Amino acid sequence: MACTVTVTGGVMEQSEIDAYIARAVEKYGREPRHIDMKLDGDEVELQYDFGGHAFQRIRRITGYLVGTLDRFNNGKRAEEHERVKHAM
Repeated sequence: MACTVTVTGGVMEQSEIDAYIARAVEKYGREPRHIDMKLDGDEVELQYDFGGHAFQRIRRITGYLVGTLDRFNNGKRAEEHERVKHAM
């Protein structure tokens, strides 16, 4: 993944930009998609954009919190198949 960077309020060397990207990876465990760097004298304001998080849908089925039914045995699969779904 390539991190894009926008620097406003001045000029920053590429080595310093790379150091900020490495710091974000160290701190958050993944590389940001984009970093906005706003320079104000000796201060640098950073805004990270990591994009969306992939997530798995979790449902309560037959009393269990599950994402998929692939780990259910035949009995639980039959119980899920025979359950009554209530409509509103």
